[in-house]
Amino acid sequence: MGGVFMLIMQSPGAMEKASLLNTKMEAMKVTADWNALFMILTQGLGIAGIMLYGFIVSWIFGREYSDNTVKDLLSLPTSKTKILNAKYITYFIWSAALAIFNVLLGMTIGFILQLPRFVGSNFYEFLLDYGFTAFLTILLGTPIAFFSMWGKGYLAPLGCVALVLIFSQILAAVGYGQYFPWAVPALFSGVGGEYKEQLNMASYFILVAVSIAGYCVTILYWKQADHQK
Repeated sequence: MGGVFMLIMQSPGAMEKASLLNTKMEAMKVTADWNALFMILTQGLGIAGIMLYGFIVSWIFGREYSDNTVKDLLSLPTSKTKILNAKYITYFIWSAALAIFNVLLGMTIGFILQLPRFVGSNFYEFLLDYGFTAFLTILLGTPIAFFSMWGKGYLAPLGCVALVLIFSQILAAVGYGQYFPWAVPALFSGVGGEYKEQLNMASYFILVAVSIAGYCVTILYWKQADHQK
């Protein structure tokens, strides 16, 4: 989508045929250069990453229930904690790989479109912002993992993802997004403009605390729940 934005900005004739995109880009003050593409990649990850990583963690932690193979997993001569840790490692690696692929694909599109003003210092600054946005977004997968196991499938976690996205938009709009963990990555990426300045240490502490709590609750539930039901 970032490549489409850049292509339209490079083609004045195409602007007249894409009035909705034109309005969107004017609101974002997008120009056809590397800085704009980097901004779109970072902000897109801060918003869409919540849903994308939500799908990944829902599949990793909920598929045994949907496939009715959880009893086979529990019968393995491996501790329950190790099984969940393996799932979390898979989730983190998979999510990080997709974030890296997104950057590589975006840069490939940028070179194809021959975007101007590629500055090395801007690229390093982009990598820091993009990497931290990805890290914050990935951390928020642990509570979704719990809902995957508690709901024994895909429906509950995906419903949870949709719900937190709605609350993220509402709380950010009324000025309290910095205290809602799922809104923090988007605010840090710059989606809210000046609202990024509202982030503080409490914002990151709440996000990390929610992530750790999600992990601990998942382990506890996996050990104590009756998996025969």
